[in-house]
Amino acid sequence: MSNTASVKFQSHFKLYVLFKDYILFEALLNKNEIDYYTEISENSFVSEGIRYFLLDSDRIKIDEILKKNDIIASTETIHVTDYRHEKKLIKFEFYVYLIITILVILLIISMDFFKS
Repeated sequence: MSNTASVKFQSHFKLYVLFKDYILFEALLNKNEIDYYTEISENSFVSEGIRYFLLDSDRIKIDEILKKNDIIASTETIHVTDYRHEKKLIKFEFYVYLIITILVILLIISMDFFKS
């Protein structure tokens, strides 16, 4: 199926898929012949995800697609974040702070050594 505006005028729900997953999600929707509607120009907050209008009748299929492919999606009322990505950033920040702390300690020790 495809990106058709008729979905927006039927019984539907809105789903936000993270920008990094939208190509995979659209490919899976097309593979499973699920109608959807999205228009990226309508999305003012792309960082929250790409907004999809999906038929209520396809809700079970879409849920299975999301679970099987580890796609992070959220609704308008319940926003979900991909914590796997944030976990990597926190780990990187920890190592940066650790290196800076070690360098400061070495600098203090070396200054004390040269004073005496």
